Amino acid sequence: MDIQGLDYNTKRKQLLLPEYGREIQRMIDHAISLPDKEERLKCAKTIVKLMETKVPQIRENNGYEQTLWDHLYLMSHKQLDIDWPFDVSQAEKFLSKPEALPLPQGGIRLRHYGKLVSELLDRLKEMPEGNERDELIRLTANQMKRDLAQWGHGSTEDEKIADDMARLTNGAVQLDLGKFVFERVQVSDFQIKRLNGKKHR
Repeated sequence: MDIQGLDYNTKRKQLLLPEYGREIQRMIDHAISLPDKEERLKCAKTIVKLMETKVPQIRENNGYEQTLWDHLYLMSHKQLDIDWPFDVSQAEKFLSKPEALPLPQGGIRLRHYGKLVSELLDRLKEMPEGNERDELIRLTANQMKRDLAQWGHGSTEDEKIADDMARLTNGAVQLDLGKFVFERVQVSDFQIKRLNGKKHR
């Protein structure tokens, strides 16, 4: 509904630093329009004091005054002609976005097993026969079963775990399901956790 005379935010110009509010931006626009340079500087100093009250937590940072003047410079779109009391040549660093961090899950063959299981399976390929290898196989197989139950892939059958272990280790691990005993996994417990998680969203 569009009511005549009302000024909607959706129709206004987007703010560069919205934390300071639209009134501060209007003051900066006014300061730019002032004909006298000294008057512009006086106005700018007043605006910076108001900016500080808008975002009081900024005082917790070292060199916060520099930051305020940098922000003023950016919000003026570099059009405020004054003798800046701080060097604002590096102000645009506030607008730069950090580089995206690489995801640690990169290269996981089956995401529902996760990176830890993937690393364990890779280690099992190289391990010599022995008690340590047997124990790692037991731990890995049971973790895979818990992962399947948790992520609800519809099957926690022992045959699937054995098949996945053989396939993901290039045949290096062959579970003997006639002898190997899995720990008991209560699928219902994972289902309750998932349901509770959805309720809190």
